Amino acid sequence: MRILLVEDDRSAARGITFQLQQHRMVVDVADCGGEALEMGRLYDYDAVVVDLMLPDMEGYEVVSKLRASRVEAPVLMLSAVSRTQAKIHGLSVGADDYMAEPFDPDELVARLQAMIRRSKGFSRPRIQLGALSLDIGAKEVAVQGRMVHLTCKEYAILELLLMRRGTVLSKENFLDHLYGGLDEPDGKIIDVFVCKLRKKLQVAGAANVIGTVWGRGYIIRDGSGPATYRPSVAEMQLDAV
Repeated sequence: MRILLVEDDRSAARGITFQLQQHRMVVDVADCGGEALEMGRLYDYDAVVVDLMLPDMEGYEVVSKLRASRVEAPVLMLSAVSRTQAKIHGLSVGADDYMAEPFDPDELVARLQAMIRRSKGFSRPRIQLGALSLDIGAKEVAVQGRMVHLTCKEYAILELLLMRRGTVLSKENFLDHLYGGLDEPDGKIIDVFVCKLRKKLQVAGAANVIGTVWGRGYIIRDGSGPATYRPSVAEMQLDAV
């Protein structure tokens, strides 16, 4: 999951970023409303966290302008103001949730995960696809009830595919999701990750789940194709990397 954090207090931004990263989230930080609006229009975020008090504009205005720009990512507002009217105002301009400071970091993570699930059409923390099950909260994957041990990158790729079921995702989509535009490696690394992920799922009994759309990228499918996944010559070469 990729999160945009709009917070001008560097200490607070570092603390929130650390907490979210512990849950395998990629975090981009904007320290003013103008920068947040630019980043929100350029990148595809899973959620946005906006502090109410910013140096150039209020968080209310940031949320309102994001919505006017057709940014549909769920938004959570943070504020030291706990008055009911402040919460109502935040929700009325387009925020999906509102938390008063000080807040429990674990609650922040839980609220973000819940917002993202709802925005993707999943009301429960577990995504099921045939025998394959992904627990968003615990960051765990199982096939037929048996745990499948994935690396952080492999899990993030599978999570993104499942959260955007039915959508073909390009290598650029994955790079953006995994690295947030910073120190991105060559796009071929995605082929390596997908190849290894496919093999782990196949061994666990969930073959043919990740499909390739040649020239475009990868897509999740229900596994109703051939019983055994057969890697291409290119993927067999990648496996040696």
